[in-house]
Amino acid sequence: MRPSTLPQASRSQQGFTLVELIMVIVIMGVIGGMVSVFMRSPIDAYFSTARRASLADEADGTLRRMSRDIRKSLPNSIVVAADAKCVDFIPTKYGGRYRADNTPAALDFNIPDTSFNMLGSNPTDADQTIKPGDFVVVYNQGIPGSDVYAGDNTALISAVSAAVGANPPETTIDITQTNPFLLASPANRFHVVPGSERVVSYACTSQGTLVRAVNTASIAKNCQSGGAVTAGATVAVNVLAKNVGACSFVYDSSAQRDGLLRLTMQMTDSGETVTLQHQIHVDNTP
Repeated sequence: MRPSTLPQASRSQQGFTLVELIMVIVIMGVIGGMVSVFMRSPIDAYFSTARRASLADEADGTLRRMSRDIRKSLPNSIVVAADAKCVDFIPTKYGGRYRADNTPAALDFNIPDTSFNMLGSNPTDADQTIKPGDFVVVYNQGIPGSDVYAGDNTALISAVSAAVGANPPETTIDITQTNPFLLASPANRFHVVPGSERVVSYACTSQGTLVRAVNTASIAKNCQSGGAVTAGATVAVNVLAKNVGACSFVYDSSAQRDGLLRLTMQMTDSGETVTLQHQIHVDNTP
């Protein structure tokens, strides 16, 4: 018999059969399925935790911004809508004391006055400077006869200038009013409402958003039922948060000089829900 001429190495080489390849694929598929079952829960938990953390961070930042805003509100100006979906308040930029003696520079409560002196200089900080177009509010108590929304105690500022010859310095504020202020402040205090933001509202809309609305047309309430705000009276409506499942405002002003506004916000995203509550203390001393 003729001996084989193939090299020894070639005779020893062997491959995989089709059956063996199929078996390997099946085994790898089973192992991969088992691994995916064990890995799915930790991965889902990671993404769920990330979503909850993002929602909580967004809600917390929104509530803190609202808190800073509302703490600057005019005393006794916070009004919550009947369905607790919206809150109105009047922001202030500065507060001072008016001259209350028997001189012509004093604020007159008997007639519609045209000017009075503020004790001290007009602040130079851009956020506090008193300017024409702002409003003076005196002794707002939120009751008939002393209600800023009814115009009982407001006057439009027409000019601001340094008082001549006053030592220590004083500031002359020219005002326009139809009726005189009804009630004097026991501490001779007044507040200044910016003309660019006469009323600010926070509302939970039916679209699942929390908005900040600004009324520059008049000192009037914006809130309507269902989280809506007055159309035409708002020049800026900023969306502060999305994915808002529910929110509510509860205001307790049983104490004349103190108020407590409780905010509750629920946010939902991809089945994850977080609920945050925040309390804001406001000073209602007029």
